Amino acid sequence: MQIKVLTFNIHHGKGLDNRVDLSRISKIIQSTGADVIGLNEVDKHFSKRSEFLDQAEWLAKKLGMDFVFGPAITSRERGSHHVRQYGNAILSRFPIIRSNNHPFDFLPNIIEERALLEADISIKGTELSVFVAHLSFAPFLHGKQTNFILDQVQRKQNPIVVMGDWNMYPFTKSWKLATSVLKDPVEEQAALVTYPAKKPRVRLDYIFIRKDMNVIDTEVIMHEPIASDHLPLLATLQLI
Repeated sequence: MQIKVLTFNIHHGKGLDNRVDLSRISKIIQSTGADVIGLNEVDKHFSKRSEFLDQAEWLAKKLGMDFVFGPAITSRERGSHHVRQYGNAILSRFPIIRSNNHPFDFLPNIIEERALLEADISIKGTELSVFVAHLSFAPFLHGKQTNFILDQVQRKQNPIVVMGDWNMYPFTKSWKLATSVLKDPVEEQAALVTYPAKKPRVRLDYIFIRKDMNVIDTEVIMHEPIASDHLPLLATLQLI
């Protein structure tokens, strides 16, 4: 059975024209035929910039998918019970049967907080474990976050997909650490770059899989680069 997985840093729906427009994001996702989607930079009642919308819920309803959201940042407005959140999300055509959010608490309240979102998805009798994260630029934290993700991944026996904006380049120390455990389906295709969206030069966005899984195809989606500052990356995988 083949499945399509997509990773997309949506920049809270803000495009290169400075418009926040989730409908563009949903159209891009729909056009790919992706079955499982990992999203970074997702707002949940965060601020006026996204009209206090629960963006993951909005996209899931628009696309007719199951979803789970995992906050990296949670705060309250002064004098209010209103909770503002920002983080990662997973959308799925198939049922999400369990999920867990793992905050990266290595340097809390010093630099931007980040987290790892995990979900187990039931796909026609097979359980797929999906991890989505947005890693730090800082090398010290990046290494700690990568090791944490790999520790979580190695506890699983299921087929595994790990994706997100990893803020790293291929063949660097961090990439070599990740690929010591996981497979990078794009490894042989240096031309697949995702950032910046308008004139992409580098790949910051990744889909990693278990080494025993087979890759059918990988592709950067370029038909509407104005929708975010990153381009989405799509992989077609042989699940079983």
